[in-house]
Amino acid sequence: MQALGEIAQIEPGQRVLIHGGGGGLGHVAVQIAKALGAYVVTTASAGKRDFVRSLGADQVIDYQAVDFTTVLSDIDVAFDTVGQEYAERSLSVLKPGGIVVTALGLSHAHLPALAAAAGRRFSSVAVESDSAGMQQLAAWVESGQLTPHVSHEFPLGEGANAHALVGHGSTQGKVVLRIAP
Repeated sequence: MQALGEIAQIEPGQRVLIHGGGGGLGHVAVQIAKALGAYVVTTASAGKRDFVRSLGADQVIDYQAVDFTTVLSDIDVAFDTVGQEYAERSLSVLKPGGIVVTALGLSHAHLPALAAAAGRRFSSVAVESDSAGMQQLAAWVESGQLTPHVSHEFPLGEGANAHALVGHGSTQGKVVLRIAP
């Protein structure tokens, strides 16, 4: 919500690219972008195509078969939930003034200057509790516009197994740890 609503300030009709649309953060981002009225493009594996379509994605690019930079242009907002080089490569598909927001900003110190030189913008986001944002998310959950998907649940004592699963990058939706029995 902070990345797409507050930082990127998505408006209805804008074209939004979400990297990793089938993952734990990405699948929520697809739904938030749709709730904000965006046309949503996402990168996901072929095996997650139907899942991200069911969340509202208008266009799905199989990142294992297609380089998104060769098929996209005029994107208003790109949201990186994957890391690696996705944020930097996304600059090339943005329209002038567009913004790349990353949830993985630790290794992107060079990107603000690179984005500015290209007439684009760059930001990273670290989630902070926000009452208004939480109320909006709750309203979307109640209305059915936002449905978090839990693919795996582990007892707290198996946190290492949960972490290993997420590290493989093949999960669909959220992996959660159960604190109480």
